[in-house]
Amino acid sequence: MATLTEQLAELIPGDRVLRSELSADYGSDECLTVEAVAPAVVVCPESTEEVSAILEFADKNLVAVTARGAGTGLSGAAVPTPESIVISFERMNKVLEIDTENHVAVVQPGVRLNELDLLTREHNLMYPVYPGEYSSTLGGNISTNAGGMRAVKYGVTRHQVLGVELVLAGGEVLRSGGKFVKASTGYDLTQLVVGSEGTLALVTEATLKLSPRIEHQMTVLAPFSTLDQVSAAVPRVVDSGIGPVVLEYIDLLTMSAVHSYTGLELGIPQEIQDTALAYLVVMMENPVLSRLEEDTERLSEMLFELGAIDAYVLPAGAASGLIDAREKAFWMAKAAGADDIIDIVVPRAQIPLFMERVAALAGEYDAWIAGCGHAGDGNVHMGIFCSDSERRHRLLTELFAAGLALGGAISGEHGVGRAKKQFFNELVDPAKIALMRRIKSAFDPNGILNPEILFNTEDQS
Repeated sequence: MATLTEQLAELIPGDRVLRSELSADYGSDECLTVEAVAPAVVVCPESTEEVSAILEFADKNLVAVTARGAGTGLSGAAVPTPESIVISFERMNKVLEIDTENHVAVVQPGVRLNELDLLTREHNLMYPVYPGEYSSTLGGNISTNAGGMRAVKYGVTRHQVLGVELVLAGGEVLRSGGKFVKASTGYDLTQLVVGSEGTLALVTEATLKLSPRIEHQMTVLAPFSTLDQVSAAVPRVVDSGIGPVVLEYIDLLTMSAVHSYTGLELGIPQEIQDTALAYLVVMMENPVLSRLEEDTERLSEMLFELGAIDAYVLPAGAASGLIDAREKAFWMAKAAGADDIIDIVVPRAQIPLFMERVAALAGEYDAWIAGCGHAGDGNVHMGIFCSDSERRHRLLTELFAAGLALGGAISGEHGVGRAKKQFFNELVDPAKIALMRRIKSAFDPNGILNPEILFNTEDQS
């Protein structure tokens, strides 16, 4: 009987089929808590037709399939099983169209964010989703519903995906959505697939909404004496009508890490650094410079009224350096030896209550929790330093439960993957999980697509 590698080489050229001993680099992502698993084989298709043929083969032979972009995910959703076929989209990396009339881009899933940004810049347009890693692929972003710091103004990935070409588990190809912003014609399959972590179908093409690229930007950094003051200031900034494009908080520990990790100097006097326990970062943009300057002055006055120790309008270089450092907070936490990274989301008005609970749990479990987050949308990112795995599991269970109790969710943008699967199945409404399982079964009756993701194994039959 032909080996799996040999059988797949009959579907696509053999030089794009990698045997297990050559595929170790395709068995992990950036998750800190999920071990790498080398798949049985890696295939690198170049077309939707090839993806369809691979999935049809896999479904008939009951072989698990995991899709892979750049491997920058943080939840273990790209980690396969030892028996899996990994479909790497590295060769399906073309921007097929930049439609300046409809303000859309049509892309293959292997296109990286930084590549799309360069092309849209030529037309004074942009794709506004900026998660922490610009080398990530659009397919991966769609799989996890990636967010990032600009979500307070532009929304997350699902707000930008207008249409998709899908390949179902049995190899069927279909399209959903298109170059239009609204439709009321049956179920919205596009939005169902966004954020499904490769468990429902594989996206082979996406139509993405583009936004005008705004010329002028300014960033204000405001130190506060407490995190509670920062949390209380956030709704007032949102209510002001200024329309921030970035609204982030950074705690003292994370700001200290920014200084040590990057050497970035922000011009904050030492006496204020000694007093501030938290910082609010507000970036604004406007096509008219004079209006932006007026908004910046108004924002600074407002922040003083809300209790800020001071407000600094950062020079362009320092502003971009701080934003870049904030987006790389994961790497700083990883370098500092964090045991886990989580991204609980709560309604933004509930952040003060949630952070009170975080502080209490850190003390109760003798853990160190450093944080920053998208204050404008309630997405709190935390580096967990707690080396005892059993104690850390109990701490995480209580943290996730606290977020859910406040009307939030376990993950705002990283996804569930393997890393948070147990918490997801323990804490989320069983009726909701049962409905998700039925949806999974409708899309993928034999359960071949990312079978170890989201649901406990016994729930997937």
